[in-house]
Amino acid sequence: MMKQKFQISGISCGGCVSRVKKTLEEHPNIEKVEIFLAPKGAALITMNEALSVAELQKQLDGLNGYTITELN
Repeated sequence: MMKQKFQISGISCGGCVSRVKKTLEEHPNIEKVEIFLAPKGAALITMNEALSVAELQKQLDGLNGYTITELN
């Protein structure tokens, strides 16, 4: 299991957080998603196997206005 840090742009409130968290956690390889409002849109994703940013973005594409990028 691995944890990776990401930045999700478009997050502005708790409602955004819960929508994005729920959508990402529907992915079979994602165990847990933590999204923070401070710093805004910072996310910690626990996965069973490494997923590319493109795969994560594809998972988010059902929601409008969110873009995910990897943080190092």
